[in-house]
This record gives sequence, C-alpha cells and structure tokens, in this order.
Amino acid sequence: MSQQAPSSVDSAPDPSSHSTLRTSGKNLELSHVNVDTRIVHGGVHKDEWTTDPLKRSVVNPPVYHASTVTFPNVKALRFASSDWPFTGMWYGRHGNPTTFALEEAFSAIEGADNACLTSSGVAAVNAALLAFVQSGDHVLITDAVYDPTRSFCDVFLKRFGVGTTYFSPVASCDEVRELIRPNTKLILVESPASLSFEVMDVPTIAQVAHEHNLKVLIDNTWGPTLLSPFENGCDVSINAATKYIGGHSDLMMGIVAAKDRETYRAIKNSVVQLGCPPGSDDAYLALRGLRTLGVRLRQHEQSALRIAKWLENRLEVKRVMHPGLPSHPQHELFKRQFKGSSGLFGFQLIEGFSQDALDSMLDGMKLHAMGFSWGGFESLLMQNNINSYRTVQKWKYGDGYGQTMRIHVGLEDVDDLIKDLDEGFDRLNRLNKT
Repeated sequence: MSQQAPSSVDSAPDPSSHSTLRTSGKNLELSHVNVDTRIVHGGVHKDEWTTDPLKRSVVNPPVYHASTVTFPNVKALRFASSDWPFTGMWYGRHGNPTTFALEEAFSAIEGADNACLTSSGVAAVNAALLAFVQSGDHVLITDAVYDPTRSFCDVFLKRFGVGTTYFSPVASCDEVRELIRPNTKLILVESPASLSFEVMDVPTIAQVAHEHNLKVLIDNTWGPTLLSPFENGCDVSINAATKYIGGHSDLMMGIVAAKDRETYRAIKNSVVQLGCPPGSDDAYLALRGLRTLGVRLRQHEQSALRIAKWLENRLEVKRVMHPGLPSHPQHELFKRQFKGSSGLFGFQLIEGFSQDALDSMLDGMKLHAMGFSWGGFESLLMQNNINSYRTVQKWKYGDGYGQTMRIHVGLEDVDDLIKDLDEGFDRLNRLNKT
C-alpha cells in the first residue's frame, strides 16, 4: 500500500507554528528577560529538533547539511515561492534550521527584529553597505573603520559610482552634519575604534543621521551585549562572530542584525544576492560559543582591566588606551553608552625603544601570541601603526610617545599573563641598552 500523501497547504501557514516561518520580531519571545538569559535561551526550540514519538529532544540544534530543500506538494512549493527568501527554507544557501537558530539567538541578545548570517565579518559589513546604496550615492564612514571596509569603500564602491567621505571618530555632531550631502544614504560607525580605542558619541550621531533620513550602521564587534545598538539609535548592527561570539578562534562568520522588518528585508536580499552564507558546521560552533558569551566577556573584562591598570604603572608605558579606565579621554562618554568592557585595548610605549628591542620583546612571549584577531580564549599582543589606515585625522602620537601596541587579554590566569609581560619588558629594556 502506498504511503498517504501529506495534506496540502490550502493557505499560508501560521508563522507561530514553527520558528523558521517567523521572519520578523525574532527578539520578542525573550524581550522580558535579561541578557544572560537571552544568551542561553535565544533561538532554542527543542520541540522542533526532534522526530521522537515521545518528544525527547536535545540541548543544541542538529547540524543541517542541505543544499536541496524538498516540498511535499505543489501548494507548499507555491507558498515558499510567494515571498522567498522570507518563507523559511527554500534552498540551502538561504538558510536552514541551524542557521535560523543562530540568527534568532543573536536577534534576542541585540534586541533586533531579525538577523542574517554571512561567511565572515567582512562579508557582513559589505552586504550591509550594499543593502542601502546604488550608483551615484554617498556614504559617511568613520576614519577608524576596519581596514578591509576602507578598502571595500575605496575600491569596490568607488568602481560602481558610490562616493565615500571619512570623518574623525571623535567628530562633533556639527562636524558630521556638515559632511552630509543630498545623496548621502548612510553613516557607518565603530565604537570603540579597534586600533586606537576612541569612543564615538553614537546616539548623537544617530540623531543627526535620522534628521536627514540616513541609515546608521555600527560595527559592534568590540563587545557584543556591552553596547545596545538599537537603544543608541542605530538601524543596523554588524558583528564579526569570528571573534567573541565564536570565542574559540576556529571559525569565520559575520552577523547583521536589523532594527525593523523593512531594514531586515533589505539586508537579507543583499546577502542572498551576494551569495555569501556560512556553512552549517560553523553556525553550530558559533551558536555553541554564544551560550557562554556572558561569562567569558566578564572574565575578559576583569582580567583586561587588571592588566591595563598594571600597564599604567609601568615606566615603559606612556599611555594605556582602554575606555574603561578613568584616564581615557572619553571615559565618561563610554560609561553612558556601555554596560562593560571587553578584553581588547591598546597601549603606547615611551619614546626611545629601538625596533629590535621591541621585536625581542614580542618574539619571546610565552603566553601572548601574535595574530590578527581577538575574541578567542587566548591572549594576543601585536605592534600596530594606527596612522597607516587614517586619512582624515592622524593619531596624535605626541612628544615622548613611542610605538603603539594592541593587546587582547584572554582567559589565562592573570598573574601568569602579567609575568609574561613583565619578562617581555625586561627583554625590551635589556636589548635597548646594548
């Protein structure tokens, strides 16, 4: 006897009947609880992750490896086609239950209507920018922006007739307002700056932008959950999930979250047209990493502040660029916008250390590795040149100031990290005297 065919879909299904059908309001289910609870429970639908007759389920969503999505009948196919890719599963490139779970979880912690995954943080920024511009448009970008984003604006967008103007990360609202043109479509901010750690007045800039009907995009990678982008006036929040969300330095991923349904649809269409989704295995790893984000960030913050204060007392250090310290020039602004700090900050040596001495310091580090990222469990330390990426307002190194360093304080024991740094300063001083 042949198996009975599934019942036909006579009308659009109830979006509340399954999480993958609901493409708007993904933050609402957990909006009444605090962020740590949202981190743990966001995107969790255990009843949907099982075919067990007794409804036994699992803690984490399964990894769906899928390209082809099959439909039980023509009406189901027609429903999926009616508003794709906003009707749940359509084709593997546009999402599956694993990726949808991560998008919902991130929406919950950001307070977003919905979110889109991409294959990297760079892809997330690029897709978000392209969602709102066309040939002949103009964008405003912070001069402290992530260098690949600057390259995308200066090369790719320029090639297609989109102009870019950079502005100082500490520009006043009046200075930003003067840069807005009739064809300006958006402003991209990043706070704190990931090399120099200036803090931007995000709410004020957003107010100016909205007076001119501009979208406000923020790169919020420095500390997800520490700044609430939509409460501070942003329309789009971009995060390199490669870093703190993944948390283990073993995946590449970006997430773009949108404040409202219209903005989300523009971003989702951009991601679909660019064809830059992540793999399901990476989405699974990012979702697993996200569940411990709260406790990891608190440890990063505590350890980093202790090391930052220790560095302030080193004779070799001229200044420490950590917005959580009272010595930071925008500390009060930082406290008004942020709920805490992360493990990433910078410091500047006094003038006079040779490059060979600094190389010796870095080469001998036992616990601080050199790498172009942050957000993992491991500590990193690298020299950087802030002004190599600036075009508007150069970083003021100042008289008596030497090389700049960026440090990410990981989850190791702080006393061990301080010992490693102390031994590094010994090498710096010893070689500099020879």
